[in-house]
Amino acid sequence: MKKTLVLVTLFILPIVIYLFFATGITNFGKLASLTENVPELDFAPKNISLEGKITVLGFLGKDVESKKGNAFNLNQKIYKRFKEFDDFQFVMVMPKGTEQAVDELKKELEQLADVDKWRFVFGDEKEIKAMFNGLETNLSLDKDYSTSYVFIIDKKRVLRGRQDDGDEGVKYGFDTSSVADLNNKMEDDVKIILAEYRMALKKNNAKE
Repeated sequence: MKKTLVLVTLFILPIVIYLFFATGITNFGKLASLTENVPELDFAPKNISLEGKITVLGFLGKDVESKKGNAFNLNQKIYKRFKEFDDFQFVMVMPKGTEQAVDELKKELEQLADVDKWRFVFGDEKEIKAMFNGLETNLSLDKDYSTSYVFIIDKKRVLRGRQDDGDEGVKYGFDTSSVADLNNKMEDDVKIILAEYRMALKKNNAKE
């Protein structure tokens, strides 16, 4: 009996544990594709684009001061944790005329972390509307062209999210005014998409 227990402990149990975690990794490594062909940032400088980058996309609107808390939440809960990953960026789409307010925001964010991967692009009202509408979500922009939600866009310009979120059903974005949403959901989903690309990279390297 003792020998059987030892054999189970040494051989069978590790296999069961491996299968458990392997199954978990398979489930963990999937994030729903919600909208394909998200519009490119044609009005942005040439060095800023969605193609080829994992992007957290946001719209802070005309009243930057009122959205500072949202930016700080995002910076502390998501940006600082994942900023070291290659091809990862934050892009905030801003109305023209907010350049000075954005400079002030960047200075304040710099006191908490480097802002090398924070990108701010400026467009007119028509361009901002078209960009947001191209996400094809169930959300809407406020009158000042802002939303508290941010969105995860993958390297092929596909909006990623959740098809069966327990609270929202289809979850298109993450509420930056809610620390719980950032901590409990967005952090997990960013981990998932980064893990997807890491695994794909390992497979490609193994083939080579």
